[in-house]
Amino acid sequence: MKHKYVRIFFYLFLMGFVFSMSSCGYNSMIAKRENVDGEWSKVQSAYQRRMDLIPNLIETVKGSAKFEQETLEKVIEARSKATSIQLNTDDLTQENLDKFQAAQSQLSGALSRLLAVSENYPDLKTTTAFQDLQAQIEGTENRINTERNNFNEAVKDYNSFIQQFPRNFTASWFGFQKKAYFKADMGAEVAPKVKF
Repeated sequence: MKHKYVRIFFYLFLMGFVFSMSSCGYNSMIAKRENVDGEWSKVQSAYQRRMDLIPNLIETVKGSAKFEQETLEKVIEARSKATSIQLNTDDLTQENLDKFQAAQSQLSGALSRLLAVSENYPDLKTTTAFQDLQAQIEGTENRINTERNNFNEAVKDYNSFIQQFPRNFTASWFGFQKKAYFKADMGAEVAPKVKF
């Protein structure tokens, strides 16, 4: 008879625990964390699209015999460095995200220099393959920016949710941790000087 009451008490306790977790936002935390994961995968997909376009761009540019080899090598090196840094959402500390962003920014800079130097090669600029790749890279850069902004919004929603009382206790108990944001690149706050 005593065991029967213990079991009933245990089941009541378990049901109370489950309901309290629901009211403390545990399920919502899971949903918001999954949203962050989904947005991160979109960011990675946009960066991967850029990585996939670079070899085609390099091959097209190599066709112009006098093209600066050093510029091509910097793009190849920056691409290699950018692909070496892989993050999953469990590793999204500010330090790791800053390293990832620095490598991607270096690649963006190398691509910008490549496209700027290509202006000196009229034969290259007029090829359909180069024009198509240039348009695809520009579109991909816009997509990367959009996906980064969407990711930051998802992180903001998740971070603010897990830090609100009483969910902050549930979050820390179950290991929900703040995620890092993408930040503006160093020097982005300074407007470029334009000289005529």
